[in-house]
Amino acid sequence: MKLVTTAALIGAAMLAFTATAASAAIVCNGEGDCWHVKEHRDYAPGLNLRVYPDNWKWKEAEHHRWREHAGHGYWRGGVWVDL
Repeated sequence: MKLVTTAALIGAAMLAFTATAASAAIVCNGEGDCWHVKEHRDYAPGLNLRVYPDNWKWKEAEHHRWREHAGHGYWRGGVWVDL
């Protein structure tokens, strides 16, 4: 019985670790382009990107638009730039 309990605890700990390690987010640039990212990454400060939690929503008076893209990068001037 002790082995089953230990295995269950290890399994729960692994699930909790992977759930927090792969946290999604929303990134927006100063031009109002926003996109989802699957993992948090650091962007150079000069890119002027803002990272928000995955449940973030812009306010009605703010002017943003969704622009999704696969891979790691950012939108600039309506063009996707790979990093």
